[in-house]
Amino acid sequence: MQLEDLEVVLKVAKFRSITAAAAHLDMRVATASAALKRVETALGAELFIRTTRHLRLSSVGERYIPQCEQALLMLEQARQNMQDDMDVVEGELRLSLSSDLGRNIAMPWLDEFVEDHPKVSLKLHITDSNIDFFRDSVDIALRYGSPKDSHLYGFKICNVPTLLCATQEYLNEYSIPQHPQDLALHNGLFYQLYDVIHDVWKFSRDEQEFKIKMHGNRASNDGDLVRRWCVAGKGLAIKSSLDMSNDLLSGRVVSVMPDYQPRQTELWLICPSRQLITPAVRLLRDHLRNKSMKILSKLVERKFILKSSLE
Repeated sequence: MQLEDLEVVLKVAKFRSITAAAAHLDMRVATASAALKRVETALGAELFIRTTRHLRLSSVGERYIPQCEQALLMLEQARQNMQDDMDVVEGELRLSLSSDLGRNIAMPWLDEFVEDHPKVSLKLHITDSNIDFFRDSVDIALRYGSPKDSHLYGFKICNVPTLLCATQEYLNEYSIPQHPQDLALHNGLFYQLYDVIHDVWKFSRDEQEFKIKMHGNRASNDGDLVRRWCVAGKGLAIKSSLDMSNDLLSGRVVSVMPDYQPRQTELWLICPSRQLITPAVRLLRDHLRNKSMKILSKLVERKFILKSSLE
């Protein structure tokens, strides 16, 4: 039996479907079916009971599948331990990125990383929705906010100040807000997640907190689109300073009410298993830290953010 065939069997057991397993593994259904047949032939027993509509584990399968899964995990751990010892930087990185950070900031960083490590390949998943590592077929995710799931493993990349931004043209037309209460006269550009519009904006100054219910005529579940609306002068947006860095440094947008700080965030590289933390992932972590801090340092130099906010 080949390891690839056993991996197919485990996916069939997980999804209770040859078709779903084939789709997850990016192979034809006939290929997955043939792999399952080879394993059952080698064992001399059927692992699954098939009907026209359903597939379930046989009594043999119920005993065999957990042992098979454990054996493959041990083999994968042994392979990774060997690569760690040899410091081998290779393999496929299946990485999830948020839309704005991924498309406009991180993409050149990742291109440079692959050029420096030609044995590494990338498979990118761009989405602003919450990640399900198994459903979305990704191994690692670059995300704002620390992981709340205790089963996840992560590396903090950096602290990221958030900013209230607008174009100078918009402010010239609608006035420059000096206090959070002034925002009632302005148009908000909102991020939306699962039909929840984030239109309550919070600010702090000198240990005082301000909560403002905003009004606006645009909302999207795509953070990149919210940024584009802001750059086009459609209103005010609260965005990560990393996401807005190119626009800030080029003068396309300005920071508004810098004395009133929106909620700060952090950038994390997270994964569902310690076994996925390969030499390539650790090098990627270091690469992302270096690139992020270079941009944030430029924002400090231009006084868009405070140095203390990065500590």
